[in-house]
Amino acid sequence: MRINKFIASYTSYSRRKAEDIILSGRVKINDKIITSLSFDVDEDNDTLKIDDKLINIDKKLIYIMLNKPEGYITTVKDQFDRKSVVDLVSDIKERIYPVGRLDYETSGLLILTNDGDLTYKLTHPKHEVGKTYMAIVKGIPTEDSLNKFREGLLIEDYKTAPAKIKVVKTVLDKNYSICKVKIYEGKNRQVRKMFKAINHPVMRLKRVAVGDIVLKDLELGEYRHLTKEEINYLKSI
Repeated sequence: MRINKFIASYTSYSRRKAEDIILSGRVKINDKIITSLSFDVDEDNDTLKIDDKLINIDKKLIYIMLNKPEGYITTVKDQFDRKSVVDLVSDIKERIYPVGRLDYETSGLLILTNDGDLTYKLTHPKHEVGKTYMAIVKGIPTEDSLNKFREGLLIEDYKTAPAKIKVVKTVLDKNYSICKVKIYEGKNRQVRKMFKAINHPVMRLKRVAVGDIVLKDLELGEYRHLTKEEINYLKSI
């Protein structure tokens, strides 16, 4: 197996991060420093060390779906000592990490794993994994605003890729709408910024699907292991 894929398969590092580690001379195979990205590893016989720490290549791969509540960060550590999603899966012995991020104020589906290779697949823009959200927004968007949302919006220094949006409910007396949105990018606070750009700020936001993986009726703050079928689907992307 190529060395960067090998590291991504048995650590939390993505292939890209693995390449950085290799090139910096931090990786040893059988106690020999390897800096060549074309090096092939024998999975059955070779030993791997990163920063002179032996990596267990028999580790159990974990795939978790969490229904993230609002008020939790998706990074492992935080300078403001806010609650992290890893606190909600603290009974899992293996170290797992979120795949991508959800905003502090956003709830919903978050995948956590220790499979670095899968993390790379799901977060790399070229794979265009769709992410579906339900958003409660101020006001009632016009068809013109919805079309602009679909075609792509200029936000800060970039234009968003084409997206899908439909209004599923309007509450005229309270002046808000519920919209279903599907995007194929993962830029910082993108959905919120897109709604702001069409003058309909987000009041509540929840992610309900990543690709064909759907949150369904998982309770807020609870998690479950992905099924074999769900894991195979994600790996097929």
